[in-house]
Amino acid sequence: MNRRLSLLLLACCVSGPFTGAAAQTATSAPRWVASWAAAPLPYMPAPTPPGAAPPVAAFPAQTTLRQRVFPTVGGDRVRVRFSNLFGTAPLRIAQASVARSTGADAVSPTSLRTLAFNGQPGIVIAPGAEVWSDGIALPVRADQAVAVSFYLEAATPFGTAHHLPPGVSWAATGNATMRATLPGASRPDWNHVVTGLDVASATSTRVVVAFGDSITEGVNAFAPVLTRYPDRLAERLRDPSRNTAAVAVLNAGIAGNRLLSDWVGPSGVGRFERDVLAQSGVTHTVILIGINDIGFVTLNGPPGSPVPAGPPVTAEQISAGVQRLVDAARKQGVKVLLGTLLPVKGSAYGTPENEAVRQAVNRWIRGRQEVDAVIDFDAVMRDPRDPQRLNPAYDSGDHLHPNDAGNAAMAAAIDPRELLE
Repeated sequence: MNRRLSLLLLACCVSGPFTGAAAQTATSAPRWVASWAAAPLPYMPAPTPPGAAPPVAAFPAQTTLRQRVFPTVGGDRVRVRFSNLFGTAPLRIAQASVARSTGADAVSPTSLRTLAFNGQPGIVIAPGAEVWSDGIALPVRADQAVAVSFYLEAATPFGTAHHLPPGVSWAATGNATMRATLPGASRPDWNHVVTGLDVASATSTRVVVAFGDSITEGVNAFAPVLTRYPDRLAERLRDPSRNTAAVAVLNAGIAGNRLLSDWVGPSGVGRFERDVLAQSGVTHTVILIGINDIGFVTLNGPPGSPVPAGPPVTAEQISAGVQRLVDAARKQGVKVLLGTLLPVKGSAYGTPENEAVRQAVNRWIRGRQEVDAVIDFDAVMRDPRDPQRLNPAYDSGDHLHPNDAGNAAMAAAIDPRELLE
């Protein structure tokens, strides 16, 4: 079991400049729209067994990091977001590049482009800040992965990180930003620093941000690579037979994230503006969050538990928190699709008290008239013979997270027409 899954199982659940929210119209001048993004959070090492050495929490000097990202709409130019939001020291990037990925750590040599920052080859990013590279000509398409590489001359402590499917991040010794492959590279447990890829396009584009916790991030849905429900939704929306506007789908899920409290990443109410409303060209958001607020209280109490103790959270508190997200999105002109909470019976969250709160939250969600759509994930995903439990056909085995078929069913529950208006 890898370190990331150990942390998630122990928990049992386991951002960029604002460019406007209104749906864009085709113009002669291209504008930046988000094509891929990840929700940043502070690096969290896995729990260290008694007597074991603490994990290394810094990259040594003269290290190149390469990360594959997965555009969901294409364009002729790209720019990359580098983040030091949760760093405690300046992040010094000596050189960076972008290229079309050809699989694993390899890139197409002819596509390699050196990135610049205000015309300079490198940049120092202050703690708490993030920057965009200058735009550069590199045609990309929605079904072609892109690799971003950057070189750290000095030893660099881990700061801002995020999760992605396994096998998409590599670390190599020396400046390898312009190398086609990285022989002997290691694979970090987390993905670091790179949190966004924008494309420039003159065509009309919708930008949908899926916001939530591990169910959105895709725990237990990483085989073979992109089978999370936002990935499945992006695939559906790329169907050429629809002959409609391009639609980007970003995944802003954080496994273990809670709506009302910080623990695994900032709280949902605290990060919504950055992770959703500040995405370039955002037009829609799908909100599915709150189950960890309900369930974490069940995990409180055992000695040494990594889950912060706290009183039970009420349905009224969760509803008020979700309403804050809805109000913020609507104020900015972003359309809201609100999802009901999935069944949890049989998981560590599945107590009668938690079920009563989940049902109350779902009743409140189904009654929302001010949102653009309600997606009844609960109705789609539950077992017809036992509605408090996930349908066995959709259960990854922990009775909390959907499997690949379940993620496909979640994507199918979203009416594409709601994302094209």
